[in-house]
Amino acid sequence: MSKPYSLLFSALLLCCATLADAQPLPTAAAIASPHPQATAAGQKVLSEGGNAFDAAIAISAALAVVEPYASGLGGGGYFLLRQAGTPVSYRFLDAREKAPLAATGDMYLRDGKEVPGLSTTGALASGIPGLPAALVELAAHYGALPLKDSLAPAIRLANKGFAVDRVYRAWATARLAAMRDDPETTRLFLRNGEVPAVGEVLRQPELAQTLTLIAQKGHDGYYTGATAQALVKAVRAGGGIWTLKDLADYQVATRAPLRFALAGQRELITTPPPSAGGVALAQSLAMLQQLPWQQAEPVQRVHYVVEVLRRAYRDRSQLGDPDFVNNPIHALLAPDYLKGLGASIDPRQATPSSELPPAPASHEGEHTTHFTVLDNQGNAVAATLSVNLPFGSAFTAAGTGVVLNDEMDDFAADPHGSNAYGLAGSQANAVAPGKRPLSSMSPSFIESPTQFASFGTPGGSRIPSMVLLSMLQYLDGQPVPTWPAVPRYHHQYLPDVVEYEPGAFTAPQLAELKARGYSLKETGRAYGNQQVLLWHKDDGQVEAASDPRGVGVSEVMPRQ
Repeated sequence: MSKPYSLLFSALLLCCATLADAQPLPTAAAIASPHPQATAAGQKVLSEGGNAFDAAIAISAALAVVEPYASGLGGGGYFLLRQAGTPVSYRFLDAREKAPLAATGDMYLRDGKEVPGLSTTGALASGIPGLPAALVELAAHYGALPLKDSLAPAIRLANKGFAVDRVYRAWATARLAAMRDDPETTRLFLRNGEVPAVGEVLRQPELAQTLTLIAQKGHDGYYTGATAQALVKAVRAGGGIWTLKDLADYQVATRAPLRFALAGQRELITTPPPSAGGVALAQSLAMLQQLPWQQAEPVQRVHYVVEVLRRAYRDRSQLGDPDFVNNPIHALLAPDYLKGLGASIDPRQATPSSELPPAPASHEGEHTTHFTVLDNQGNAVAATLSVNLPFGSAFTAAGTGVVLNDEMDDFAADPHGSNAYGLAGSQANAVAPGKRPLSSMSPSFIESPTQFASFGTPGGSRIPSMVLLSMLQYLDGQPVPTWPAVPRYHHQYLPDVVEYEPGAFTAPQLAELKARGYSLKETGRAYGNQQVLLWHKDDGQVEAASDPRGVGVSEVMPRQ
């Protein structure tokens, strides 16, 4: 063979090898988010050449505008990233809030007792926000567009305004008394001291200006300069303890995700501490793999799921911020330990939590949001963001439009007491300066050679149980729309009660569960707001679904 033909043959071989090694690509991009305006913001950025990480910035910022009750520039969250390539890589951006440097372990105690409301309402309840830093981090290290382009839809939305919907009204009603206590929150988010009517337009020019400063100056646009000064001034005037140094020092922590092998060549990619949710999911799935849950009739399946949750939540209290606590993850996920947990499940009767080795339960706040996005190159994000209770601390920093979180309540304010959700404290999650509180937020992927699935939801301590139920729909081969729609029930070790949303069980099923020894409590309303997607790698097809309990929109955008 002559030299030119030899070179051509070698090039063809190299090309074929490259094609053989290439990762499959989706035929479409997809977004599932809890609000139509957030989905639209993500779509616009994708259409302008952005990738999944740029879209995540746009969606997060839009949610900060239209869901002030769930997330925002005064809160934080977790971003689980899938970076396409050979090999695929995963990152976990921990943008959880931090305790101020002046925080102390007894700051919410008076005369040795926790004072109700100090850790949930007002400026003292707020940790140092992490979401703005995460948006800057995503643009700087993962995105394809300038930060200003990804933030542009949210800035327009804040100036133009958004229409109040039924979800806004429900959460504002739930938090109305606390919102009325703060003049700035009342001015921006209520009308004459009352919850706005459905369809009323709320404009947030101050928030638009804060977003604009971030777009122009990045980290410094929020954590130093005029915005930082306004935040600290407002917090300290409101009885809080923030300093300019608290803000200037805040950085996102990039961590390795928790990865856990499942049956069928599948792998769970999920949240490491300071989220306890990922460990709970890995433990629950590992225990269920030892049990015939897929062949079980409905009540028997519920029995298995409740018993694995009981054991997983028992272990949760051993976890905390990895920068402060040595988390025993290897011990909690050791095969022999998990085998023992599974073997301790009675196939017919409930195991009273009091009969398990004692451990304090977890500490958690509730109001949160979640979205997921996949681009047509295979990059993906699952993000769960939070301000804790609806409208956070119900305290808005004047001149910024920023509603501050009350994530300090996610610490064990009193390690021997309990928080707003009746969850007992733990020393591993005690308040300390610069520490991140424990969380249940659990953005997660399950990936195999043939499929990629993304899961997540808001819902406080119920997040791992909701995500688990959705994952079981996937593992059972059920259609994607059923994943977020599946009826929900929950057990968290303590209190020893199975909570369930209205309609989750029939009367005969409730009777049988009671006969097995379970205490049951209806929640009174549906809960959670899941956003999911599935990519079939064999043919490239993509599906997405939003929770029917909310007003979210899922969109699949075919490759042009």
